[in-house]
Amino acid sequence: MAKNNANGNGTDVTTVSAVTPTIHLVLQGKGGIGKSVIASWLAEFLVSRGQPVRCIDGDPVNRSLSQYKALPVEKLDLLSQEGLVMRARYDGLIGRFLTDGAVFVVDSGATAFLPFWTNIVESDVISILRGAGRRVYVHIPISGGEMLNDTLLGFKTLAETAAEKSLAVWINEYFGPVARDGKTFDQMHVYLDNREKVLTSIGIRRRPADTFGENIRRMREKKLTLQDAIRAAEFYLVEKCRLQIVQHELFDQLEQTPFA
Repeated sequence: MAKNNANGNGTDVTTVSAVTPTIHLVLQGKGGIGKSVIASWLAEFLVSRGQPVRCIDGDPVNRSLSQYKALPVEKLDLLSQEGLVMRARYDGLIGRFLTDGAVFVVDSGATAFLPFWTNIVESDVISILRGAGRRVYVHIPISGGEMLNDTLLGFKTLAETAAEKSLAVWINEYFGPVARDGKTFDQMHVYLDNREKVLTSIGIRRRPADTFGENIRRMREKKLTLQDAIRAAEFYLVEKCRLQIVQHELFDQLEQTPFA
């Protein structure tokens, strides 16, 4: 059971009487595709639903998510003195998943993508977490343009070893259409071969680059959430209206997902 309240800023916040401990893993092997932005938007949505969110910045190189001051973000220290990712350091994080009744959003950097996912698969972490009553979702951005092939490969790598109905695919057309040889993602062999693994999809459709695109670029550069940018004095009213359109379209889709 849930009800809506207004916080001190006049924003409607949904408070949830009982929250199932949940882990959201945002993973991709390609850098620079907006993965941290997607993690921030997902976290922002969950916070707006009144969920007790803990954000984890697991990128050992580019600490993008931790730069979002409006979100509760912790940095995960993974590197040895030699600059290598130490997989054993994930054990403490997995321990928190098992003991903390919160909702985690983990942004794993491109450099940590394979070590993190390999550790999860080798140790059967998903089964352990589900056995402990945790819900686990793997969020995979698929970006268009010149990044399409690399992100499709990342999807294939994850899907081949993922649990059934555990993947949330983000179709991100900010960089270009997610299409190849006249086929959209849901018509491609890589999706059809793994469709039983996909639980839901969220679309980020391409908008005019000189208006919507420029506003989102500035928001990303300043590491602002959508709501922060909508409130910021440095954005014109019409820019705020565009960002509200993006927020409403995104949140409307997320409302339809099982983890809303």
